[in-house]
Amino acid sequence: METLPETHAVLRIMARPNEVNVAGDIFGGWLMSQCDIAGGIIASRKAGGRVVTVAVKDFQFLAPVLVGDIVSIYADKVQIGTSSVTITIDVYSERRQAGTERIIKVATAVIIYVHIDDDRKPTPIK
Repeated sequence: METLPETHAVLRIMARPNEVNVAGDIFGGWLMSQCDIAGGIIASRKAGGRVVTVAVKDFQFLAPVLVGDIVSIYADKVQIGTSSVTITIDVYSERRQAGTERIIKVATAVIIYVHIDDDRKPTPIK
């Protein structure tokens, strides 16, 4: 059985009914958006300012997210370049069904952000 990482989740959110596809699962795009938000928080802190998403290097959906799941997103820097920050993401769902709670790893990702200045141009990370 999966357990949540001991580090602090960057973002926690409940999956809601307005985010489902016709099969009743949460849209993958919704989950990707939440991961981009969480990754951007860490990237901005590491870069010391504004960042923009420039690439999703990898995104793997491992299991569906269901309505009512508590989604916990963990993010960590992998690499800091001249103006870029590469962030790894791990996503878990806390699911309550039939009186039991399960923790399921539902996705992983690697997202690259670039530090930008006030003119939205790439700028070196200090």
